[in-house]
Amino acid sequence: MPPRARRAPVWSNGELLDLIAVWGEEAVQSQLRSSRRNFDTFGQISRAMIERGHDRDAMQCRIKVKELRSAYRKAREANKRSGAPPTTCRFYQELDAILGVDPTTLPSTTVDTGEREEEEEEEEEEE
Repeated sequence: MPPRARRAPVWSNGELLDLIAVWGEEAVQSQLRSSRRNFDTFGQISRAMIERGHDRDAMQCRIKVKELRSAYRKAREANKRSGAPPTTCRFYQELDAILGVDPTTLPSTTVDTGEREEEEEEEEEEE
């Protein structure tokens, strides 16, 4: 029988909240969005966790972020189904602050139709 792999200690609520706080920083989110190969970014997250007093390596942080993201998405998808009772997951509100903005629903460019300018010019002429 092969030896069992050692499991990492369970994450405490404090560790998870610190991980979410570090992961949610705009600089970290920007780095994660800009690159597919983001192990270095998780190294930075790990160093920030160590600074906060938690002994977690980059791989542990990466895996936990993936687990949190997955739990959030499952809860969010369940809430989209009509007639289903509301579903949530641990730290849903904190995760929603990070993951809740769906970039596919935001317009990537704005189109100026000039309508606002015409209305303002008409108001100025009337005065």
